[in-house]
Amino acid sequence: MIVDHLDIHSYLASAIEEVLAFVDKHMVHGVDIGAVRGKERWTLPPVAIREAVINAVAHADYAQRGAPLRVSIFDDRLEVENPGLLPFGLTIEDLHQGISKLRNRVIGRTFHALGLIEQWGSGVQRMVGACREAGLRTPLFEEIATRFRVTLFSEREAEAALDETDRAIVGALSGGQGLLTSEIATTIGLTPRATRTRLARLVGIGLLREVGSGPQDPNRRYFRTR
Repeated sequence: MIVDHLDIHSYLASAIEEVLAFVDKHMVHGVDIGAVRGKERWTLPPVAIREAVINAVAHADYAQRGAPLRVSIFDDRLEVENPGLLPFGLTIEDLHQGISKLRNRVIGRTFHALGLIEQWGSGVQRMVGACREAGLRTPLFEEIATRFRVTLFSEREAEAALDETDRAIVGALSGGQGLLTSEIATTIGLTPRATRTRLARLVGIGLLREVGSGPQDPNRRYFRTR
């Protein structure tokens, strides 16, 4: 049964944000039941979803008329599918090694300039890493007929891999008021730069959320997801 659907015909960069907003609207949030109250967590790492959508848009074969990109949300998984198989000579095994070939060089350069693509070939590794760190199954990459599909599974195989510093960050935010990067850095005894790296990973796996006007906002605050 189809509960909701959305057709998007915007420019590519805008379309990505519209897709992500639609997924966010329908994404089911899991709840870990504790002794006193439940703690909400994302069922899928936001960074993995974003990378899957960006990769699909960047590598789609737009020569296939009438073959749209599709994002499908199920109870146990999210599928992102684009027209076009992998470029000739590139295999799924290559993707896991960070090897990539751009089908659409103009789109690739534009996305890189916009900050949507950080480094060529890093998207798949980032997806896999985020899911593993969140204790989820490894994403599935498939070539089906003339299309390429990425499946992100919400099934948890283990608890998210957190070290002592990660747990200290999460604990510091247990009050719910939110903290600045500098405040968190002071609490855990790391430099602001090292702290930002930690925070980005915890946001990526869905344990934290950030509130601010942008990546360079000095007043950006971090909160635990609830």
